Amino acid sequence: MGGGRDHRHRIDVPLGLAQVRALRLRSSPSRPTIGRMSAAAPTPANQGGQGVAVSRWPSLTLTRRIFAVGVWTQIAIVFTGGLVRLTDSGLGCPTWPQCVPGSYTPVRYQSQSFHKYIEFGNRTLTVVVVAVVLASLLAAWRMTPRRTPLVLLALGGVAGVFAQAVLGGVSVLTHLNPYVVAGHFLLSMALVAVALALYERSRDAGDGPPVPLVRQEVRWLSAALVLVGSVVLVLGTLVTGSGPHSGDGQRVARTGLDPSQIAWMHADVVMLFVGLVVAMLIALRLTSAPGPARQRAWILFGVTMAQGAIGYLQYFTGVPWMLVSLHVLGATLLWVSVLRLIYPLRARGSGGPNDQPMVGASDRPSTSTTAAANLSGAAGS
Repeated sequence: MGGGRDHRHRIDVPLGLAQVRALRLRSSPSRPTIGRMSAAAPTPANQGGQGVAVSRWPSLTLTRRIFAVGVWTQIAIVFTGGLVRLTDSGLGCPTWPQCVPGSYTPVRYQSQSFHKYIEFGNRTLTVVVVAVVLASLLAAWRMTPRRTPLVLLALGGVAGVFAQAVLGGVSVLTHLNPYVVAGHFLLSMALVAVALALYERSRDAGDGPPVPLVRQEVRWLSAALVLVGSVVLVLGTLVTGSGPHSGDGQRVARTGLDPSQIAWMHADVVMLFVGLVVAMLIALRLTSAPGPARQRAWILFGVTMAQGAIGYLQYFTGVPWMLVSLHVLGATLLWVSVLRLIYPLRARGSGGPNDQPMVGASDRPSTSTTAAANLSGAAGS
């Protein structure tokens, strides 16, 4: 009493969603963002890496599409490179950078038959890849505000493509040395990783510190998947280098390793990888991980099962080149699936003062509690 407000007759009643929102706006002008990270529009005060990056030209949407095309072109060049080796077309163009002395394109008098066209097609696709990585660099550079990590990733893609061209020339000049060819493939996997990182990072709100969305054990499991997946790729190149597909039907190049032993070693590591994938599915389920992470984990599981089926089928059917080409494509898609799983396990904000901490579902207040609190605040104002 005594001039104060009488709260004895206050009754907390259920509120509708619209009423709750209205009371929140009245009683909390600067309410925190729950369950997501705020993204401030770029202003003169938050330039230099803070705020959402908006591209002048190309638009942000077009920029991300260019980055996505970069991923697919890297996958395509791996597949065509596999066809070159599996069809014995590695020396379809016996010189480099020219196809034959005096010509950058195949000529009719060549003795390499259709192999020259397969090798020349792979080299031509390299030109497309170069154009895409240069377009990616331009798009990353023109983003406003400029995001330095994206520019560096785009620069890495450009440098990697030119290094890949040089290494491809070395493989021709060394008559398809199996270890050089293996390095050629593994460098392609690194370029796939860079292109994917460029695309996925462009979807973040900014370049602030990563905010975990899952338990630390799940992040460790994700790192183990990347590590074991890398070992699978390395052993896979040794299996191919020890098998019948050297890349040139006239000059056979082998690693000297026993094909059966290296194949079974590869299979053993694949079994470990499969176990880690299953463990990831269980961990994401038990910890109520974000939906995108669970979806990508199931995609990884499906690609892993398909890749394993192709691997055993090609082994027991004498490694026909068509199945091996599908296995090479599957290895690339498997690598992409492993790397894609990393990104929904964390979030990045702009790193500016407008970012709010992430709040998990278990920490989120219930609707009834929030409604009662807002009603009390409105009555006391």
